Amino acid sequence: MSRTGSGGDGLLPERHPTADFFVCDLFGALPKDDLASMEHPMFSLATKPDRRILTYSHNGVEVQITPSMRGLATIHDKDILIYCISQLMAAINAGRAVGQVLHLKAHDLLVATNRETSGDGYKRLREAFERLAGTRITTNLTTGGEEVTTGFGLIESWQIRRRSTSGRMESVRVKLSDWLYRAVLAKSVLTLSRDYFRLRKPLERRVYEIARKHCGRQPDWRVSLEVLHRKSGSASPRRVFRAMIRDMIAADHLPDYTLEEEPGDIIRVRARAPVIAPGEAPVVSEAALEEARAMAPGRDVHAALAEWQGFWARSGRARLRAPDRAFLGWLRTRL
Repeated sequence: MSRTGSGGDGLLPERHPTADFFVCDLFGALPKDDLASMEHPMFSLATKPDRRILTYSHNGVEVQITPSMRGLATIHDKDILIYCISQLMAAINAGRAVGQVLHLKAHDLLVATNRETSGDGYKRLREAFERLAGTRITTNLTTGGEEVTTGFGLIESWQIRRRSTSGRMESVRVKLSDWLYRAVLAKSVLTLSRDYFRLRKPLERRVYEIARKHCGRQPDWRVSLEVLHRKSGSASPRRVFRAMIRDMIAADHLPDYTLEEEPGDIIRVRARAPVIAPGEAPVVSEAALEEARAMAPGRDVHAALAEWQGFWARSGRARLRAPDRAFLGWLRTRL
């Protein structure tokens, strides 16, 4: 899938393309999502204010999501949490100290999540913070090896700083919930495709999350339509949900995965297998491989190289100015 399309392929356009995508500081933190919210529906798929109280129960896990007057946090609001998790994991992997409070540049957050940087984009960002802080979760989810029944906001607090002369949003201070911060420290996260931020429809984003969590790097994974419906959190009747899944199958633009319908109301998720022609993959020097061995003792660096080349192919086959740095930076995020 091309990462530089205009949106005619059914995806949002890539609003902030960069030739040095794999090595610049801003994008050094690969998108990461926490396992619990990938497994359980904690975000609204509605495009209008959703003020329902949602409940979900599966395999002993119970979740209740209560909205504020602004409505439930949406799957698009979740971009903010993904960005925060990604920044924390990048710092942890680099050996830097981390804390529950993050200081972010608003512009960087918008760019990294493929959002508009217009005045309207900043306005929507503020509204997303309000919904995230106002939405309350009550659950017995296990994070970091500990089960606790508790209530919390998706974020505990937030603060926007503006430049007094222009009124422009400069930076954001975010305090993550104890629950989410504990998940990050336990590395209960998975890497997402950057094209996740180009998916237009809320259900596409949710189905991609479920596929990434359950299929992962396996060749395929099967799930009944009934279970997928429940896991998605969709409020649509099953017949409407089935039609939306069939539309998704026909469109076939989920990152990393394809969907197929099988007899018995079964949906098969298959990992896309990137085909790399001989001589097409970025070449990494022996010196970089030696550095990789020192960085990850005992790991098969050639297997890691092949995995990175597959990631490069799935992510749009960008032209890399520094393949060694790109490979080592990618490997560092997986230690």
